[in-house]
Amino acid sequence: MPPEGLPRPEEMWSGAVADSSDDSHPVIERTEEFEGRVWSVVRDRVGFGHHEATRDVIIHPGAVAVIALDDEDRILLIRQYRHPVAMYMFEPPAGLLDAAGESALQTAKRELAEEAGVRASQWNVLVDLFNSPGGSSEAIRVFLARDLESLPAGRPHTGEAEEAHLPQAWVPLAEAVDLVLHGRVGSPSAVAGILALAALPSRDEGDLRPANDPWNARAWLEANSRVRRV
Repeated sequence: MPPEGLPRPEEMWSGAVADSSDDSHPVIERTEEFEGRVWSVVRDRVGFGHHEATRDVIIHPGAVAVIALDDEDRILLIRQYRHPVAMYMFEPPAGLLDAAGESALQTAKRELAEEAGVRASQWNVLVDLFNSPGGSSEAIRVFLARDLESLPAGRPHTGEAEEAHLPQAWVPLAEAVDLVLHGRVGSPSAVAGILALAALPSRDEGDLRPANDPWNARAWLEANSRVRRV
């Protein structure tokens, strides 16, 4: 039960608990402040009824990540340098949705091959998330990949500086959960993907979404000019 007297009755929500775009607020004016190689920053003047507010927003292309699970119940994490935080991080294979005409699933399959030299024959959607919705439009879809096999030719090298050397760690799921809960792994796709997998009632198809499950949040972003075309 919430503390007595809190919140006020008018602040009690009575509808379904689910993210919604039913009551969005109009952008009165938009100014592009910065255009980078991957994302842009816009300044929006937003209407809130009788009020207005100014918000800076990172317009992001979106991304996918892959929790690859082997027959020994281990997940694949790769060690990669992330310059904005000046740290090497253990993450699942992941990448931007930056290839024209490529679906989220196709991007996930490509990134698993490019970053890990692995392919999978069984795919499901594991979890969707917004990375930092207070300031960025980045939406991430995390897939679960199973029935794994190594590519005969190994991992292709794409020429990206951060991807030149990507050491792999195959971590038992229970150990991966412990790494997350003790703050030793902090990548958002790793945290969300690992905990989502651990929380599954089972790994039967009935408890997992199909790989082509509609991504309504992503469609909403596209329809409302919140996806950067790279």
